[in-house]
Amino acid sequence: QVQLVESGGGSVQAGGSLRLSCRASGYTSKWYRMGWIRQAPGKEREGVATIDSAGTTTYTDSVKGRFTISKDSAENTLYLQMNSLKPEDTAMYYCASAGYGLGTFVPDEALYWGQGTQVTVSS
Repeated sequence: QVQLVESGGGSVQAGGSLRLSCRASGYTSKWYRMGWIRQAPGKEREGVATIDSAGTTTYTDSVKGRFTISKDSAENTLYLQMNSLKPEDTAMYYCASAGYGLGTFVPDEALYWGQGTQVTVSS
């Protein structure tokens, strides 16, 4: 059974940093497209960053230069390093996995989801 378990959310002031982790179990995540998706209250889900089986990364424009997605294949763990956080980054952040292979994916393509971790950035 595939499970994705996030950790690392919390409350920070604007300009601060957080590191989210997502431990995968039940499959070898390095072969799959993985990513972080966020949803703020009253807003649509938004793909934040993805990483594919080759390690190619993509980011939504609003986080480029501030967030870094990475993975530790040996630990079957996905990370999101978030620096220079802004109040508009406040959301529930979900780890998600799409199909096997290369390229990015949109939230609707996700096959597996974590339970989410809350990130709150105050001004």
